[in-house]
Amino acid sequence: MTTPNRGERLALFAALTATFEALHGLGDHWIQQSRDAAGKGAHGKHLVYAADGKPVADDPWRHGKEGRTCTASAYGRACVTRHVASYSGVQLLASAAVTRAFGVRVPVRALLAGAAINGLTHAVLDRREPLLWLAARAGKAGYIQHATAVRKPGDTAPELSGPGTALMELDEAAHRAIGVAAALVTTWYATRKTAR
Repeated sequence: MTTPNRGERLALFAALTATFEALHGLGDHWIQQSRDAAGKGAHGKHLVYAADGKPVADDPWRHGKEGRTCTASAYGRACVTRHVASYSGVQLLASAAVTRAFGVRVPVRALLAGAAINGLTHAVLDRREPLLWLAARAGKAGYIQHATAVRKPGDTAPELSGPGTALMELDEAAHRAIGVAAALVTTWYATRKTAR
């Protein structure tokens, strides 16, 4: 295959950006397991049950496989790892399918580079503390405190994350912006002269 011209590079970049954007919600919400969505932000040294993330102190009598424990931080890391694996799988399959459908053979190395950028940054942001830190540095702490959600009647403490919150909006915006960078890196790897 000859070296792609500017138009071909731009078309590949646009196709990857559109694919990442269009399928972001599928990988981030539809494919993600409920327990991973609820648990991926868990932090702390206190013990929780590995099966569901419930604090051991609330129910100290579980036994056998259901009685296995870990720290809250370990549980959160396991949840975000499962989520990022499924999210990255959706991205890789969709990228390969879209580019192949148009007759473009993108090297696996290029697809993996883009997936690594999206996946690793996704894992960091979804652990919540780094996202809160970044938002505070960007002057968004007040926005996060203002746009919260109360989920159930009678709840007194509003949630900072989840649907309807500023933190979720900032999370989604960051993931989508990073998707553009991932598409750019994938395109660069796929179209540079040494990739052929």
